[in-house]
Amino acid sequence: MPLHLPPAPAASLRSVRTALASPTAVHEAPTPALRTARGPLIAEPGLPVHVLDPTAPRSAGRTRLNSWRFTVRNGDRPLAVGEARLTADGWTFSHFFEGPYVNAADRAMHEADALSTPYQARLLSVPALYMLMLWLHTDVADMSAESALGEQDLLVPLAPAPPGFTAYLPLRAAQFLPVLERRLAPPASPAGLLDSLA
Repeated sequence: MPLHLPPAPAASLRSVRTALASPTAVHEAPTPALRTARGPLIAEPGLPVHVLDPTAPRSAGRTRLNSWRFTVRNGDRPLAVGEARLTADGWTFSHFFEGPYVNAADRAMHEADALSTPYQARLLSVPALYMLMLWLHTDVADMSAESALGEQDLLVPLAPAPPGFTAYLPLRAAQFLPVLERRLAPPASPAGLLDSLA
């Protein structure tokens, strides 16, 4: 079943396409692939980037919309990503970037598109682990800026994945959140450890 792609705000995609058409914006970007590309560059419909809310209990899996990312292609080849962020003036182009996540996200999307269950595609950023995941959300109609991971949602770590996670190996959110809780728990103090042994 094809993935459901949430519609991006028109202004976010327009801001990235305007920057892509600007020789100055492309030339000044830290993206050699964009500067040396031959032929047309196309920014395709993108994915919302949600960030795991650091102020909420990790077990709640609450997220907030942070930005929209649009893959820039040269023919069929993904070269870079253009990001738009919401400001006081509306959706505005932020920057272009390239790197391993560009191809990793493309691969994960192709693999997820072959699944039989319908999912809405999003990206989930976990800053505390320096981790980006493809978030396959079971609520395909959910367009809210703040939402929570559903127990049956799938999370696909993108390469390079941090230690303890395997790139492209999907995890249910119900599996991921307890692991996250353990990984980010503060270390036990020596006094607390001695008390537990007494």
